[in-house]
Amino acid sequence: MAGPLPVVTCSRPIIAPSILSADPLDIAGSVDLLKGEHDWIHMDIMDGHFVPNLSYGPSLVSACRKRWPNAVLDVHLMVVPPEDFIEPFALAGASILSVHHEATPHIHRVLQRIRDLGCSAGVTLNPGTPVELLKPVLHMADLVLVMSVNPGYGGQFFIPEVLEKIRLLCCWREAFEHSFLVEVDGGLGLDNVRQVTAAGCDVLVAGSSIFNSPDPARMVREMRAKAREGIISV
Repeated sequence: MAGPLPVVTCSRPIIAPSILSADPLDIAGSVDLLKGEHDWIHMDIMDGHFVPNLSYGPSLVSACRKRWPNAVLDVHLMVVPPEDFIEPFALAGASILSVHHEATPHIHRVLQRIRDLGCSAGVTLNPGTPVELLKPVLHMADLVLVMSVNPGYGGQFFIPEVLEKIRLLCCWREAFEHSFLVEVDGGLGLDNVRQVTAAGCDVLVAGSSIFNSPDPARMVREMRAKAREGIISV
């Protein structure tokens, strides 16, 4: 089981490549191409019910934990009901478990259970879900994942309307002295990471823009540099 997430050891922006876009026959080889330039490894878990796609199970998380024992494994659960999935993935070695607000009527209980299992707790919002629904549980969240595409597939285009959600979350974080990180996932690349970090995003998830590039390690470096321009401009 993973211990508490050492987020304080990472400075913004945190880059979390999504292995959904890695070579499915050589995920480890794809991660090795990053040459250590990344901060976290993002893992999308899809059940074919909450979203119209299937991906991985706890065994892949366990294999990644064995291969990279010190890695931050950022596990995004797109599943229903999440209550049935959090313990297997926590025991497999997830560092962070993020569940969708839309997937359960018991989000408070689920976040508490994630923490009880020794993982950092994340809550996720689809693009069409009002961010105001999160206010009652923000004090329990270590991470808020804002989806900037509709979940289920990689390679989609960024939805710019989510920028206002990021700004609002950052305002609440400061006003109420919360400590959660804001993560954004979907359609991120060199053309938009600057505006996303300028809005307040801490963690950038990118899949196809990194793993489909000729040099994934160089792409991470370029993405980080571009994202830092947004932080400097704030």
